[in-house]
Order: sequence, then C-alpha cells, then structure tokens
Amino acid sequence: MAYKGYENPHLVISAEELKNSLDVETYCIVDTRPTHEYIQGHIPGALHLNLFGLSLINTGKETLDSFMCMIAYLFQQRGIDSEKTIIWYDNISGIYASRGFWFCEYLGHSKTRLLDGGFKAWLATEGPVSTKGVEPPVVTPFPIKTAYELHMEANLIYANLTQEDFVVLDTRTDDEHYGRVARAERAGAIPRSTHIEWVNNLDETGAFKPAAELREMYETVGITHNKRVVCY
Repeated sequence: MAYKGYENPHLVISAEELKNSLDVETYCIVDTRPTHEYIQGHIPGALHLNLFGLSLINTGKETLDSFMCMIAYLFQQRGIDSEKTIIWYDNISGIYASRGFWFCEYLGHSKTRLLDGGFKAWLATEGPVSTKGVEPPVVTPFPIKTAYELHMEANLIYANLTQEDFVVLDTRTDDEHYGRVARAERAGAIPRSTHIEWVNNLDETGAFKPAAELREMYETVGITHNKRVVCY
C-alpha cells in the first residue's frame, strides 16, 4: 500500500522512515526554517537554508532562467549535494520546504523529497535533535536541466482562462483571495480562479492529508484528473 494512498509516494518521506534510515551519506537534509529555530534544534546533519525571502515578480523566461541560475549557485554554496536525495523540511508540511522542493524539481533534480509533517513530526517520533551547526561541504555545481513544463508565465495563464479544462488554483489566504489584504501590487485574484488555501491540504498535526481526503476536497470544487491545473 502506497504511503497514504498517494500516486507518487516517493515525493514525500515520513518522519519515521527518515528516523530509521538517517544517513548523511544517502541524504542531503535541508532545514528551511528561520535561523533562530535552526539554532535551537534541528535534525542532525541538516544544512540550513531559508529560501522564503527569495522571490521574483517577472516570470518571463529570460528573467526566470537567470533567477534559477542564481538559485543553483546558492545551492552549491550552501553545500546542497545534487548526487544525493535532497530532503527539505519546515516546521510542518509548509511553504518554506515546498519552495526548496519546487526549485529542485524545476532544476531537473528528481531525487528530492519533502518531510511530511516537518520538524513537528520529527519530534513526535522522538527523533534525535542537534544544536550543532553544520558547515556546508564542498560539492560540485548544481546541474540545471530545466523542467520548463512545471512553470507557466502570466500571459499564458491569461490566454487559457476561458478553456474549460484549465483551472487556476489560488492557494493564498482568504483575505488575499477576496481582496481584503494586498501582498501584491493590487488586491484580488485571477478571474475565474478556484480558491483552496494551502493549509487545507494538511491535517491537525501539520502533515499532508491522505490521498482520498485530498481527492474529495479537490473534486468537490471541480478539480479532477482530466484538468490542467496551475497553482499560484
């Protein structure tokens, strides 16, 4: 039985599985939490890299290519080893770790996983905790094999808005979606977008819900396997 019934269980790893196979020779573990939280305690051997402050407002191909080259260079400088399975974690199955995971996938690094439930799940399994900082090892340049199909530019989203098999999924907060709060140049949402805040993918512990629950939640709002979905 696949983990939680997922179609692609290799994209996540449970705290229990990681605890039972904790091996810095096999895994490159990256803690994406704020620095002060990392210092207070982290998974032994985990590197530290908080990517949340790095963002881009121009999603054109040339600008994005330059940005991703910078990300690949940052990965190398921080000791992220492309020859290992890279495991990203946050306090929960959160947006910090998800950003690192997505960067790896977009750069073409298929051996990447997200720790389900994050550091909170690690503590719940009584996994060991270290307060010793980890010096980034010397690693080879992070290869770039760009998976362009994982990204869609704003103008292409606009051109596809009227297509029946195309769904734009807004994963932001209710306040952002309904225009009560503006964290972009203007308040509001992309026309016709479906809204499911990202936290609705998680259970009360901060781990991903089982596949059956997620499938029901998305199918209820019309997001089915035959639709093209772009998230923002």
